[in-house]
Amino acid sequence: MMFEVPAFLRWSPVWRGGVRIVRGVAFTLLVPVLCMAFIGCQQERSSAAPAPARAVEVVEVVQKDVPIHSEWVGTADGLVNATIQAQVAGYVMKRAFIEGAFVKKGDLLFEIDPRPFRAALAEAKGQLGQARAQYVKAELDVKRDAPLAKAKAISQKELDDSIQTMVGAQASVASAKAAVERADLNLSYTRIEAPIDGIVGIAKAQVGDLVGPGTGELASVSTVDPIRVYFPVSEQEYLEAAEKVQEHYRNQGKERNDKLELILSNGAVYPHKGNYLLADRQVDVKTGTIRIGALFPNPGNVLRPGLFARVRAVTKTRKGALLVPQRAVTELQGNYQAAVVNQDNKVEIRQIKVGERIGSQWVIDQGLEPGERVIVEGLQSVKAGMAVTPTPFEAPAPEPTRAHP
Repeated sequence: MMFEVPAFLRWSPVWRGGVRIVRGVAFTLLVPVLCMAFIGCQQERSSAAPAPARAVEVVEVVQKDVPIHSEWVGTADGLVNATIQAQVAGYVMKRAFIEGAFVKKGDLLFEIDPRPFRAALAEAKGQLGQARAQYVKAELDVKRDAPLAKAKAISQKELDDSIQTMVGAQASVASAKAAVERADLNLSYTRIEAPIDGIVGIAKAQVGDLVGPGTGELASVSTVDPIRVYFPVSEQEYLEAAEKVQEHYRNQGKERNDKLELILSNGAVYPHKGNYLLADRQVDVKTGTIRIGALFPNPGNVLRPGLFARVRAVTKTRKGALLVPQRAVTELQGNYQAAVVNQDNKVEIRQIKVGERIGSQWVIDQGLEPGERVIVEGLQSVKAGMAVTPTPFEAPAPEPTRAHP
């Protein structure tokens, strides 16, 4: 059974003068009724209670003098590094050190088979004895022939020949002495000793290996207390500190300021502070940096060559710097903003200019005033002009201050 719409609710389109006209009582009455209902809803909605103010956490902008730290990636190196090489050819008979241990200057490291060199020394000494005997005989001949030549008993030529023989014998003695010294030196080279105090590395030659001047490194020894740390700085940073560098060289590096800190790869701060040591002779044209050396105490030889660490130092002090937590600053396409709560507890969005980051805080160069309240928690849910209920923000424990590029 189909429901039939009453006639007074039907639309009756008619054509008059070429225009289609909708006719019906319901259409005429329905529009005013809908308008009145909409207005009533709007009035009811506007008379509802206002939404409560949103709770946010704020901090005051702090003003104080702040030391600005700079950091550079450094590499540790021995104060003195000695490469151990064989000076004579022979078979390694003994390795007398513990790899990675501390050795003193003069300690035996390797011993090469000395027997061929002892034989060579004995032969050289024998030749020296023969040369000396020939010289003694030649000297006696000259002493004998000199008065005979004077008495015309022998010719002058015979005397000259005797003198010439003595001079040749004297030269042979000198040559034989040099051969003995060379043989003795080669024999001493069979005992390879530590040239410096330091840490010896892993041996690259083992017992039974044939080594010689062309076989390369046998081991290395490095003096690591104190230890050097090299790090690159930019040309601009070097020029800013150029006067201090020149003063260091004028004082022949005798001053100690203990201003450099070392942050190890595990994040720990090395307990001993270091000193500036040297600046390299040139700027690296590829990187635009110059190599700087620092010296750090290393009791216990904890630091080793090749270790990476960050070198940190105070480069300047910002007087009266304004500080806010980094989480109070938002960035959008290189523009920075902060939400300030004014005296009426309403939000103001400020465009700000930031400086260095100091730990968990940020230096504000422009846009905020000391004592103003900035939102830290709830920042993403506020907008300009919104009423808020501010409460103090409890900051976490401060981090070590250091500047980031």
